[in-house]
Amino acid sequence: MSVSLPFWRDRRGTTALEFGLTAPAFFLFLFGVIEFGLLLWTQIGLQHGVEMAARCASVNSVLCTGSDAITRYASQQALGLGLPSSTFSYSSTACGNQVNASYAFQLPAIFGLSPLTVTAQACFPS
Repeated sequence: MSVSLPFWRDRRGTTALEFGLTAPAFFLFLFGVIEFGLLLWTQIGLQHGVEMAARCASVNSVLCTGSDAITRYASQQALGLGLPSSTFSYSSTACGNQVNASYAFQLPAIFGLSPLTVTAQACFPS
């Protein structure tokens, strides 16, 4: 004698259950992709800023005179990141005018990771 319980055949709510099981992994993946994109944006912005500042130090002696002006120019050229000029440093080396950048990229607390240090360097011959 088999007893058939009605709730075993009831299929209502299976979509909600499947969504509840897969949604955390999906949203974690989605937020990871977004954060990785922001990290790449930051890296590209830093690299653009140091390249433009190193070039400016070599080519434009009116606009980029002195270390403060060069680091300020680098922060302005960092593709809208709004970084302080203290993120950048300038030195005159054997390769020419060298500009470095170092920035601590803070990941959201949900990932539980420490900040990643993003660096960039460019040297333009004088």
